[in-house]
Amino acid sequence: MSMKLTGRIDSNNAAILEKDLLTELEGQTGAPVVLDASGLEYISSAGLRVLLRIRKQHPDMKITGVSSEVYEILDMTGFTEMMQVEKAYRVVSIEGCEEIGRGANGTIYRIDQDNVVKVYNNSDALADIQHEREVARLALILGIPTAISYDVVRVGESYGSVFELLNARSFSKILATEPDKLDWCVQEYVALLKKIHGTLVPEGKLPDSRKWWIGVVNQVRNELPEEAGNKLLRMVEAIPYDDHMIHGDYHTKNVELQNDEVLLIDMDTLEVGHPIFELACMFNAFIGFNEMDHQVILDFQGFDYETARIFWRKSLAAYLGTGCETKLREVEDKARILGYTRMIRRSIRRHGLETEKGRAEIALWKEHLLELLEKVDTLIFARNEMEIEATDENLSEVQTFVEDQLGAVDCPPRAQMQIGVAVEEIFINIAHYAYAPDKGKTAVRVEVSDDPVTVSITFVDHGVPYDPLAMPDPDVTLPAGERPVGGLGVFLTKQLMDDVSYEYRDGQNILTLKKKL
Repeated sequence: MSMKLTGRIDSNNAAILEKDLLTELEGQTGAPVVLDASGLEYISSAGLRVLLRIRKQHPDMKITGVSSEVYEILDMTGFTEMMQVEKAYRVVSIEGCEEIGRGANGTIYRIDQDNVVKVYNNSDALADIQHEREVARLALILGIPTAISYDVVRVGESYGSVFELLNARSFSKILATEPDKLDWCVQEYVALLKKIHGTLVPEGKLPDSRKWWIGVVNQVRNELPEEAGNKLLRMVEAIPYDDHMIHGDYHTKNVELQNDEVLLIDMDTLEVGHPIFELACMFNAFIGFNEMDHQVILDFQGFDYETARIFWRKSLAAYLGTGCETKLREVEDKARILGYTRMIRRSIRRHGLETEKGRAEIALWKEHLLELLEKVDTLIFARNEMEIEATDENLSEVQTFVEDQLGAVDCPPRAQMQIGVAVEEIFINIAHYAYAPDKGKTAVRVEVSDDPVTVSITFVDHGVPYDPLAMPDPDVTLPAGERPVGGLGVFLTKQLMDDVSYEYRDGQNILTLKKKL
């Protein structure tokens, strides 16, 4: 039952109002009592006592359409805690407004020079708005630059959050209108991404992305051959819990430049989790959703597919800190597995199997996914480690990867040259002897420790057990005619490094080089 409250409720008229309300409510049971306060201008303690007495008789009572001034009175006296109180929201129109961002839960429009509004897809979005405000505030406290909503409004049949973004431009708009700034956008985009991923989140403050992804896989695995579906689930379940922040929808429409400050927006997708979950969503935004129809990226981001492809690869290289193609392909393949899984699930939920276009997309994504599941055994990656087939032809890739890692710690040129020689000698040794006459892979890991600053480079292979340090050093004092050819590589490595160690453990040859910088 709905009744209106209008004008003023004070000591002069509270008793009369109470009598009128109780008369109307007499005999009313079962249906909730709704007091429409959209016309209420003023309320004193006398009026509050009336509301309290009615609330005691009708515990399900709620008050709607409350002005900001009246809401403040109800809030400071605890009424908003004891009953449902809904504020009156000003109405905002988005007709003719520029769309500047779009995410899974809503679309962001610029409503004037200074302000934007995020309009939620869910028509009953007040809980979603409250969640986004809370996580955005948490992110800001933790050091992530973002905008905080200062108002909630009605937009058509839904609600919106209003943010101040004075003269802000999305990175999508910059890429579309100023292509010469692509490299600058990559640099700033990745810098913010690393800041997000380097942010520890207090326990329980954000959802665990891994749990959500396990649910996604369970919805898709029935569409795959049993063995492939089970492998996919095992790989996702094997990703360890990570309490670092991820955005969950990190693309260039959600990164804004305002007065030379880069801001992150659309914060309702914030989670904690391994970076591979973020990279999967990034791959989808720039590549996955646009593979069959390149017009999609142009319509959504405002720039073409080729720009998206270049931006994705440059961003991935900057994030991993290497231009090594093997490393980039390794991580991209892991991101693609999750990306295609998510797109298949999304299309099925949107009745993609019922349309010709949807079936074609799902078939393409399944084909890619099954090919990748044949060759990828883990979704975990580390920026400082790569795995590569041990062949002479791959030496340059290993050297590029190690050089990139050394460049990140300002390794002196002399030490870099010495490390380069040692890396070549060990990798070629593995390529020639570890798996002969067959071929196999080796992992190369670069680590830096402090006090003193020391670079450690570890090679791990599954070849025949072999300790190169057990071999005697060659006699370098012999004349050329008496010296055997070969045997100098390990000797040279030991001379150039401060420490070289070997162990055979769990079916693996593990050799580590250490150099103090």
